[in-house]
Amino acid sequence: MRLDTDETAAAGTVTLDGIHVPLVTPFDRAGDIAADALEALAHGVLDAGAAGIVALGTTAETATLEEAERDLVTEVCARVCRERGALLTVGAGASGTRASEASLARLARWPEAGAALVTVPSFVRPAAAGVLAHFARLAEVSPVPLVVYHIPYRTGQPLDAAALRAIGSLAGVAGVKYAAGGIDQETVALLGGLPEGFAVLAGDDAYLSPLLALGASGGILASAHLATERFVELAAAWRAGAVPRARSLGHALARLSATAFAEPNPSVVKGVLHAQGRIPTPDVRLPLLPASPESVAATLKELAEI
Repeated sequence: MRLDTDETAAAGTVTLDGIHVPLVTPFDRAGDIAADALEALAHGVLDAGAAGIVALGTTAETATLEEAERDLVTEVCARVCRERGALLTVGAGASGTRASEASLARLARWPEAGAALVTVPSFVRPAAAGVLAHFARLAEVSPVPLVVYHIPYRTGQPLDAAALRAIGSLAGVAGVKYAAGGIDQETVALLGGLPEGFAVLAGDDAYLSPLLALGASGGILASAHLATERFVELAAAWRAGAVPRARSLGHALARLSATAFAEPNPSVVKGVLHAQGRIPTPDVRLPLLPASPESVAATLKELAEI
């Protein structure tokens, strides 16, 4: 990661690469945020080589957090990134453009924030031209560069390579978290002709290795909580052209990711982190349910074999 600024993140640009971990939100036995555990997780993944952390992503169960809790998560992550000189990306945005503007404006409270992860508008399903206009407006007013979160199986809004290129050409848009649910011709077309300064970060954990092979610069990956060093090693192997090592490690990490996503994210990841003693409980908030012992055990087995 490189952040080039004059006085603030908004004054410059952010170059995205490497592995970024979208942190879970640990809960204590009373159901409150375990801030100390969150801080330790943030330091742990950075110690293991992560280029940055993401606060308030889907993995953080952001939809279940109250505003004061979201602020606490952001504050903890900001403090760690300030101490470590790492990139902090914060989830922001909404289905409506005005609400998204307000969400982004709040990030000015945390000068440590280097980028905002903003989902393509969900549910309303605007035309591609409407999505482009949405991000054009947000890029004008955001205090930080934007990372577009393209995840059509959650938003109901597919975008082809041409649409993503148009968004990526906007000043103030630094990249895309690409979670299209697979790799198809549109994926190949996008990575075959990226706008200058526009990065593709893998967002579907199991497809990290092939996306890196096609030219992605890194990933934002929930399962990288569990084997951060190996995910960092995979990105470095593709970057160095160490193809045999990259292929072997990529297959192993894809198997790990498959088990970590056997139940709705982040249930299994939290179950494993709890089993490792890294968070005080495996708890998630409704409507999610805790992962089954079988899924946790399967993921621990895959982890042990990497």
